[in-house]
Amino acid sequence: MKQDDFRVGIGYDIHPLERGRDLVLGGVTIEHEMGLAGHSDADVLCHALCDALLGAVNLGDIGRHFPETEDYLGISSILLLERVGKMAADKGFRLINADCIINAESPRLAGRTAEMSQKIASALQAGTERISIKCTRGEGMGPVGERRAMEARAVVLMASDG
Repeated sequence: MKQDDFRVGIGYDIHPLERGRDLVLGGVTIEHEMGLAGHSDADVLCHALCDALLGAVNLGDIGRHFPETEDYLGISSILLLERVGKMAADKGFRLINADCIINAESPRLAGRTAEMSQKIASALQAGTERISIKCTRGEGMGPVGERRAMEARAVVLMASDG
């Protein structure tokens, strides 16, 4: 492969926590007293991955493709990720790997990462061995550490099929 057959993308997202909302991360609904506030289901992991994929193939960001309109109110972010994966594939790119990290003070998420990897891999038509999800905490600092928000970061490596 030529050197320019590979592309790297990064993504970041943060959403505030809010009572009365479901907590959805990586397409998985997690039992918790608060969920993430946002126009969609506010899945920070899927949003970070969408931006990483879109950036890698030079298609802008998630807000450009899925604006805060009635069409996307309450939409599942795993569905948005599936659509972004198809956009990348339509441009001739496939996922080599995704490395992600969720920053959340609570609940403890390490036991749920395999399920998240499965949902994400399915949405992107990739093997679970290509999806790495790690978890960390805010250690009492900033909006995450103060239990006011959750955030996620993602880095992807894409390869051109052509």
